[in-house]
Amino acid sequence: MINSVRRTVSTCVLAALALGAAACSGGGTGPAHPARADRPAQSPSAAPSPAGAPTLAPGPGGLTRVFKNAARSKERVVALTFDADMTADQGPRAAAGEHFDHPQLISTLRRLKVPATVFMTGRWADQYPAEARDIGADPLFEVANHSYSHYAFTDDCYGLPTVPPARMRTDVERAFTAFRRAGVEHVVPYFRFPGGCYDKQALRALAPAGVTAVQWDVVSGDAFATDADAVSRQVLDGVRPGSVVVLHCTRSAAPTTERVVRTVVPELRAKGYRFVRVSQLIGATRKG
Repeated sequence: MINSVRRTVSTCVLAALALGAAACSGGGTGPAHPARADRPAQSPSAAPSPAGAPTLAPGPGGLTRVFKNAARSKERVVALTFDADMTADQGPRAAAGEHFDHPQLISTLRRLKVPATVFMTGRWADQYPAEARDIGADPLFEVANHSYSHYAFTDDCYGLPTVPPARMRTDVERAFTAFRRAGVEHVVPYFRFPGGCYDKQALRALAPAGVTAVQWDVVSGDAFATDADAVSRQVLDGVRPGSVVVLHCTRSAAPTTERVVRTVVPELRAKGYRFVRVSQLIGATRKG
């Protein structure tokens, strides 16, 4: 019953986030140095594939593969992922003072020495180029693609505007271009669907981009949450060896996340967990 309630609450919170502040964490169905702005332009779909960043081979029918978590093994590893969300049309809100970034969270991850994967929208990188560049320059982190616009890749995805199928790949590649323009390093060829919503049509459309789609198996519930303890409990109760946890790097939409990190990191370490980036989980999956 408790788990059922948590799933319901998480879905409602994620829907609110998608509608109100363009966060990306719904339940879906379903190399380190890329080219900088001062380097010759190259194909966006080829640019983000760094040496040593593993991807999953296409699935049946050539569809983009989806990674949710690593195999459950005796090795207690977990990947914390943070969605840096901003939609293409939220510039006026940022200009009016709304903060879609979260420097304190990044500082806390550094202080605690927690590797993490940041799924960044291209619009976020355009709005905060210095912060995007700073995150990408730190080898503790890796930057992955969360689309440019943060518009949905399926219909009926928490009220988000929809990207037409013919423009899905373009939207993803536009985000990689925004990363290069900002001088972001440590970009990996992973993609997270806005709202977590995808179908076969979306997976087929993204196949030429050469990315691996990354979802999660632990919803933190940090979107618009005001009770950091409740979010922390949900993460701690959900984590298993090989888990991918979805959180957010957006002050206005996820104000408790930094406090949650300060709670869950030491507790998970006390349980024997080691924090890794998504690329390390995918690499381990390919070897297995």
